[in-house]
Amino acid sequence: MADLKEVFHEQQQRLAAIAKKLNLEQKKKEVIELEAKTSQTDFWQDNESAQQVLQKLGGFKDVIDQAARLESQLQQALELVDIAEKQDQSFLLQEQGKIEKELRKLEIATYLNGAHDQNEAIISLHAGQGGTEAMDWTEMLFRMYSRYVEQRGWKWILISESRGEEAGLKSITFQVKGPFAYGYLRRESGTHRLVRQSPFNADSLRQTSFSLVEVLPVLSEVKEVELDPKDLEVQFCRSSSQGGQNVQKVSTAVRLKHKPSGLVVECQTQRYQEQNRKIAEQLLKAKLWQQRQQAKQAEINQLKGSHHSASWGTQIRSYVLHPYKLVKDLRTNYEEKNPDSVLDGNLEGFIEAELSLLV
Repeated sequence: MADLKEVFHEQQQRLAAIAKKLNLEQKKKEVIELEAKTSQTDFWQDNESAQQVLQKLGGFKDVIDQAARLESQLQQALELVDIAEKQDQSFLLQEQGKIEKELRKLEIATYLNGAHDQNEAIISLHAGQGGTEAMDWTEMLFRMYSRYVEQRGWKWILISESRGEEAGLKSITFQVKGPFAYGYLRRESGTHRLVRQSPFNADSLRQTSFSLVEVLPVLSEVKEVELDPKDLEVQFCRSSSQGGQNVQKVSTAVRLKHKPSGLVVECQTQRYQEQNRKIAEQLLKAKLWQQRQQAKQAEINQLKGSHHSASWGTQIRSYVLHPYKLVKDLRTNYEEKNPDSVLDGNLEGFIEAELSLLV
């Protein structure tokens, strides 16, 4: 029992170190300030700003509550160690395992300290080499990420999509709405490679396909990125994506071109033109911010990974369905032998391994 008591003490020390890294005392003060904002009479006048405040408040509260629960669990466990008989040790061992798992989750939060890690994310998927196979693979990736988002209790909204002639997606862009979405997902940027027996070939030949994943932060209030209306070329057109009658019959889709940089973005999925324009502006701001970050540190692409086409030799992760089953990340060497589970959105192991590289 003495060894178990020592383990609980070590966990207490780790929790104290995590609380210090997370600056929980400062977060508690910010919670008070944010709660004061929510009680102001004009709080809901700007709905988007109000949602951002509530999201930030919820994120801070979750971390604070999680740390408080762990502190209480550890204190109770230490008290039980002192009074428990040997036959009760199995319960304490189970408790130690549960605490270790929760500690690890809280520890992951300490890695999310980038300038925009707490922001929502914009994910774009692009089919690479492989024709219809690659488009089908892109749709599989979209399903994987949307499932991951839903499992975390986050939400996503479609921004734009371009479907393949036969199957799958040429490209798709969607926004992930959840606390620290960008921080968790930003290292998913890069080329993802699939190896499988082709469902589009009568001989079921083995096929390799590629898709490029881009992850950007949602930047609603960034002083260094200002959009001058004079620099924007705005086009309105009918949506080419699936949608209701209004989306299809009225020119609600918005395409923005930033003339100084040549960047072009589009949003086509919302019911009203103004909603599409607002989302398109967010996407354009994110791309401009990314461009400026790359100019400052050309050797390090913090958001997308290297500037390579989605093809051989540039992949960050391989998903092999045939002749064996394995998903392996080439940066962390983390792997899973159940590709079906990974493609169903169970990405936690990969995400944690990626974040650990930031330490």
